[in-house]
Amino acid sequence: MARKRLSIPSEHVSQQLETVVASHHAGSDSLSLRAPVARIAAEAAAEAALREVSTELSTLRSEGRVVMRLPLSAIVDSWLIRDRVVAEQAEMEALKSSLRSYGQRNPIEVSDIGGGRYGLISGWRRMIALRALSEEDARFDTVLALVRLPQASGDAYIAMVEENEVRASLSYWERARVVVQTVSNGVFASEKLALQRLFASASRSKRSKIGSFIHLVHKLDGILRFPSALPERLGLRLAAAFQAQPALAEQVIALLSQHDAKDAASEQACLLASLSDGTRSSATRDNLGDGLWLETKFDGRVVLGGPALNEELIDKLRAWLRDSVAK
Repeated sequence: MARKRLSIPSEHVSQQLETVVASHHAGSDSLSLRAPVARIAAEAAAEAALREVSTELSTLRSEGRVVMRLPLSAIVDSWLIRDRVVAEQAEMEALKSSLRSYGQRNPIEVSDIGGGRYGLISGWRRMIALRALSEEDARFDTVLALVRLPQASGDAYIAMVEENEVRASLSYWERARVVVQTVSNGVFASEKLALQRLFASASRSKRSKIGSFIHLVHKLDGILRFPSALPERLGLRLAAAFQAQPALAEQVIALLSQHDAKDAASEQACLLASLSDGTRSSATRDNLGDGLWLETKFDGRVVLGGPALNEELIDKLRAWLRDSVAK
């Protein structure tokens, strides 16, 4: 940040000060007049400088550009991404060694979520390392942090996603939950906008899959014990089944509540069983008339058939689908 020069009283203000002082010290020599005038001018300049610095600090704080020292206990590192991939042990030990030797050099980024608590946006590895070190040494009980306001934190979220996409290989569940959380916290106006902004460099196919997992997050967040381990294929099947059969989500939730999953494999086996039990007879067929029928499968597939289905109709349907997707 560029340094600001402190302003000094203008010539007009100085003249007024001299007049006031002169009226109280009539007859005193010029040297005795200049001393109080200089003192008053210096005090006025100091006051102006303090006001300017205070205003600047308030502005910087409101923009999330002031590094603050916060207690580790106030940071909610599960606020944005609850289930994290396990950090490499060697990488974590190297980070802890650096923190022991040089302290924290780079601040984490957080959002004020009220009640004296701050939700972690980025800096998850630093947080994990500092928490481990705090058990050894009380000087690591605090953390340097930039407090981002929701309306000004979009770039911070994007940076966090980009960093984790490269370094942590986020699961589809984690990607979808980021989208849901940013909208919930007022960072983006809609999930569609959040998806476009946070994953702007992703392919359309990848964003579509994240969109499917968003539906799962709405249904199963807080229900699944190992959501970040949910495989892509199983997650897409679940999302398609939930959309085809809205009542199925409640059945899956009830089954999960009865099933005490000890690990990710056990939970996924339960999900597969619920899909098999709940969707065995889920295909529905609609007669469209004129020799056409349309069947919707539980896994999201749609089958069109009937004697009226010919190449000309298929070509028209294919063109219409292309136009619809392009829009």
